[in-house]
Amino acid sequence: MRILGLDLGSKTLGVAISDELGWTAQGIETIKINEENRDYNLKRLSEIIHEHGVEKIVLGMPKNMNGTIGPRAEASQKFAEMLTKKYQLPVILWDERLTTMAAERMLISADVSRKKRKQVIDKMAAVMILQGYLDSLN
Repeated sequence: MRILGLDLGSKTLGVAISDELGWTAQGIETIKINEENRDYNLKRLSEIIHEHGVEKIVLGMPKNMNGTIGPRAEASQKFAEMLTKKYQLPVILWDERLTTMAAERMLISADVSRKKRKQVIDKMAAVMILQGYLDSLN
């Protein structure tokens, strides 16, 4: 069963996919979106879902450090509802506190340039979100 991991930002959507056994997460791409116009580039997301035979989606939910729900988490909840209606797949909201910062630290320690970090940070965060979910299953 393939599981899709998503990290929703205001300008991009990081995408990761699990292996068929559900053990590891690999980054696929970063999709450009326009959250203001509610253009989430669902056409490209649909292609990925069909291409990989996705059966479940894990979407990062950026709760505040005290566990409360802020504007970014509310945006994730609305996006999850949209995904559920469009794809008829289960959507799991996964606590992603600090994943983007952890991904950035990992890229900095790997000596990735600032320009390249900006291009892959959301994809790396999606990998970390999905891998955290996969690890919780095993």
